[in-house]
Amino acid sequence: MPPDSTATKTRILDAALREFAQYGLAGARVDRIADTASANKRSIYVYFGNKAELFDLVVAKALEDMARVVPFTAADLPEYSARLFDYLRAHPEVLRLTTWAQLERPQPTPAEIDAYRPKVAAIADAQRDGVITSTIDPVNLLAFTISTATAWANASPALRSLANAADPQTLFDGHRAAIGVVERAIVSSAV
Repeated sequence: MPPDSTATKTRILDAALREFAQYGLAGARVDRIADTASANKRSIYVYFGNKAELFDLVVAKALEDMARVVPFTAADLPEYSARLFDYLRAHPEVLRLTTWAQLERPQPTPAEIDAYRPKVAAIADAQRDGVITSTIDPVNLLAFTISTATAWANASPALRSLANAADPQTLFDGHRAAIGVVERAIVSSAV
């Protein structure tokens, strides 16, 4: 009976997440992933294919993990956006990874598209039910919701330097509260 490869695969995926989040697809090195995972390079290719295939898999897995931990609720987009902000603050590597994916793999994978379809459909249903505004199409509304959650992380360092907060926690708390205010204004506009 061959040895169980589950632990090795898990170590490789964890190492690949860190490597790709740090260096992107172009800058990542399979030999560093192998070293970090205490695996050999050959096992990476056998289990996951080439570096680009591994990158796509890592991005898809990171998005799946995030969706599992931060369930989507179309009827309460302000709370979803705030929980997404919390998750990305706790897992900044996911935001870095998805930023690299947008820069280096601008064509979405079917898995990425499929991850958004049920969210867009749920927003459309909530709009039909009159729970949230129907003046903004569901795709744009989802984009605004996600953008609100990621706005602070994507803000320029110059803009962030102007925030008047005595400590980082106060700054994050203030931004999280602002997310709710902005999202409530968006979803309730002309319901």
